[in-house]
Parts: sequence; C-alpha cells; structure tokens
Amino acid sequence: MRRFFIIIILCMMAQTAMARDVYQQPQAFINDVFNGNVPKPKMLWVTKELAPDIKEILGHELRVLRLRYWQRDGKSAWILEEIGKEQPITTGIVINDNRIEQVKVLIYRENRGMEVRYPFFTDQYKGATLHKNKQLDRNIDGISGATLSVRALTKLARLALYLHNHADGTP
Repeated sequence: MRRFFIIIILCMMAQTAMARDVYQQPQAFINDVFNGNVPKPKMLWVTKELAPDIKEILGHELRVLRLRYWQRDGKSAWILEEIGKEQPITTGIVINDNRIEQVKVLIYRENRGMEVRYPFFTDQYKGATLHKNKQLDRNIDGISGATLSVRALTKLARLALYLHNHADGTP
C-alpha cells in the first residue's frame, strides 16, 4: 500500500515537472494575425539548398521536410518550435515587409524562463530584420534565469525572417 502512494506522488510530481502552459492555440493565433480571414496554408520545403542555412541559424538540423506558413500581401505567419532547456517552446511569428511584426509564445513547456512570453521581452523583436550573416539587426536583452528560452526565441525570430525571404511570392 505504501508503494502505491509513493508511485501516485511520483506521478503527480512528474506531471508538475512537465509544465505546459497554453497561452494561445496556434490556429487562434493565425486567425488573429489575419483578422479572421485566414489564407490557405502554404508549404515551404526544406531543400538541400535551405538546410545548411537553417542548420546554421538553429545550431542543429530542423528534422522536418516542410514547414507550413500562411501568407497574404507580403505578410507571413509562422508557427515554429525550438527547445528551450529541455522542452519545445511553440512560438507564433509574423513577418511583414521583411521585418518582424510580432513574436508570441503560444505554448511554453519548461519549468523556468516563462518570462519570455511577456510583451516587455517579445516587443524587442518588433521591427527587427535579418543581416546577410543571418543575425538580427539588433541585440536582444536577456532575462536572468531564462537564458536558454531567450536563445530559443531569438533563433526562431532569425529563422522566421530567413524563411519569409524564401517563401512563395516574397522578394
């Protein structure tokens, strides 16, 4: 009987350790970006030409063959994920006129670092562009205790700008 209670307690602790905060569902984010008039999703294939640059930006291979995005009138929206410390952070990123319009953490699964979801942090990305060396045109201030989450969001911002420049119908 005692073992049973120990197992129950350990299972409850494991659930707590696997924090998962859903701030906005990805489809609701896309709906908001396009004011309810959502364009048909498009696919960007990760070709052998794109893969090395994507690997350079992320520091690892993407491990998917294609990425879904939504685009209209030079604006594209991306739902991307990157590992913070141990878990993926699902992020919505909007690019308009080759500049970041919005970065929003949609689902956060880590135990620490969730401060990256707040506008005081994400607003730093607004208006950012990508240099030829695939770096942002500005420094992003970190958050103590959230270093890996900050790095993950910065990688995703760089990736979204890069992908936008290779998406169908963009310059």
